[in-house]
Amino acid sequence: MVECVAVLDRLACAADRQGVSAEQAGGRPSIAAVRAALPTELAAAVTAFERHVARELGRSPHTVRAYTGDVVGLLDHLARRGIVEVSGLDLPTLRSWLARLRTSGVAPATLARRSATARVFTAWAHRAGLLSTDVGQLLGSPKTPRTLPSVLRMDQAAAVVGTGALGVAQHANPDDEPLALRDQLIFELLYATGVRVSELCGLDLDHTDRERRLVRVLGKGAKERAVPYGVPAETALTAYLEHGRPALVTAGSGSALLLGARGGRVDPRTVRRIVHARLAQFPDTVDLGPHGLRHTVATHLLEGGADLRSVQELLGHATLATTQIYTHVSVERLRSAYRQAHPRA
Repeated sequence: MVECVAVLDRLACAADRQGVSAEQAGGRPSIAAVRAALPTELAAAVTAFERHVARELGRSPHTVRAYTGDVVGLLDHLARRGIVEVSGLDLPTLRSWLARLRTSGVAPATLARRSATARVFTAWAHRAGLLSTDVGQLLGSPKTPRTLPSVLRMDQAAAVVGTGALGVAQHANPDDEPLALRDQLIFELLYATGVRVSELCGLDLDHTDRERRLVRVLGKGAKERAVPYGVPAETALTAYLEHGRPALVTAGSGSALLLGARGGRVDPRTVRRIVHARLAQFPDTVDLGPHGLRHTVATHLLEGGADLRSVQELLGHATLATTQIYTHVSVERLRSAYRQAHPRA
């Protein structure tokens, strides 16, 4: 069950980064409209499940929205078959729902997420007494190809992050310096820690331990972890706190570490724009967002010899399986070691 939820979290995040769900494309009814049209008992089940995901599982608003939208689609399929209670949900209905989605052109990754959602929902419905048995236990997931994430090379990452530091030092317009210092800190922290963009934006002033160079991060499922950062990030943090944040702070800033131009907490869209804009200055690099920098951090750690379990802890992955996608980088390390050590290499 834990592994199923972890897979679902990963797929939900991927769907959120794409912006819209497959079922909202092409002028189809919105999730809100479909939900409003559900029979009373099915609508009540959606509300109770949504509350369970948000409060008991402690998922982020984006993930809650993804879970809920998938369940709305499933129960809408159930209602179309003339069944108005969750107790009427069975394995053939689950399979027919997925088959309908597949024939409508839904991508394999989305199908995998819907399958995972269905299993989480039926497990909850069984515990809640809405289903006599957990009918989702026998529901399989379509295999999805695991594509390797695009990452920056070490020299590219050093150039991208270092360019920002040079820009701050030589900034022509003093009025732009506070935002330039903030942007540099964003890059340093993203590359130093590999945190998610939501975790970065959620940082408060007291989340940094300056003496030990640790940042306290509140991750998925309200799980807290401490992530180390290096001297360059500490230098950027010092410069921002001394010359950047004081110029941006307003009465409404609160304890937020990273501030926007108007003094409020910086939002993920702003961070994504900042990252894309700086990478656009380097034509030879792939176009990455903050999550691409997270992939880059994991890859560089493994290339540097970090063990998989440590990388899992650093990134806050629920399961080791999520981290294992980065082991592709070890092939080059193995090749190099083989050439150096094997007598017949």
